[in-house]
Amino acid sequence: MVTITPIKEPNLIWQEPVLEALPDNIRGMICGIPIDIRLDLEEIRIREGRPLMVYSHGKGYFVCKDGKLTAHMESAYRATDKDIRCILQLISDYSIYAFDEEIRNGYITLRGGHRVGMAGKIVLDNGKIQSMKYINSFNIRISREVIGSADKLIPYLISGRDVFHTLILSPPQMGKTTLLRDIARKLSNGFPGFRAVKVGIVDERSEIAGCWQGIPQREVGVRTDILDGCPKAEGMMMLIRSMSPNVIITDEIGRSEDVAAILEALNAGIRVIASAHACDLQDARLRPVLSRLLDCRIFQRIAVLGGSLGVGTLEKVYTGDDFAQILHKPVR
Repeated sequence: MVTITPIKEPNLIWQEPVLEALPDNIRGMICGIPIDIRLDLEEIRIREGRPLMVYSHGKGYFVCKDGKLTAHMESAYRATDKDIRCILQLISDYSIYAFDEEIRNGYITLRGGHRVGMAGKIVLDNGKIQSMKYINSFNIRISREVIGSADKLIPYLISGRDVFHTLILSPPQMGKTTLLRDIARKLSNGFPGFRAVKVGIVDERSEIAGCWQGIPQREVGVRTDILDGCPKAEGMMMLIRSMSPNVIITDEIGRSEDVAAILEALNAGIRVIASAHACDLQDARLRPVLSRLLDCRIFQRIAVLGGSLGVGTLEKVYTGDDFAQILHKPVR
């Protein structure tokens, strides 16, 4: 049996909770991966009958039985049905039915805020997802917080004691959730020149705060309240009614209901900071919901993340009223 040794290296603290979710054989393979890959590990992909893969530094690798990485899928370890069943038991603490709601949403959150995405056969009831069976694929996404990642954006986000309504645009896996998390921490804790405010997070996919059994596994600030696993539109309305936040933070808006909820928050005098999938401002304009938000001039600041200087690069910042570019040089 592979022993899980506590790790003090900040970039490896993911290992203990993630390895606990893996069968002993796969656990040994992950432990055998070269340290430079593990330090920046992003995803572990396990698919029944197909090669075991990991992603690090934005690149995918096949994993052999001894933990060595290869570009040849023929040499990689292939997950068995026994591996799949074992993972299901481990991530559900041997009570899969107790996690029926999470499985319906397609993922389970582990201790530490790491997320296990699942794929299989969807069971529908009157056109709505009822459950999932024949689960055969897992995507374990390593959650990391980068304290200070919001420092580069904060000067554009606040003016004195005021916080601007802000939309953060980014392609997938460019750090927008990490950025939102650190923004929440800074606004909630306060910092020199800025008095702390009450923050509400609507964390529909349990990624911003990474709640596990209701407790945030990531540092989101002492004045922050979290609605975990709650749809964005409903969650924003609940926070407005019950928690009196000064700022609401949410991830990946894109539905018409989200627009209505954001407008309601603005009418209540609450600042909104949200993210959305788009490569840039022009790409956002091609998406009906985002285009509507932009045309309404709801957001006072629009920030664009990318990878020109590495993941999490702040590429551009625009004003929301006339779309004037106020950051011209990328910052990481």
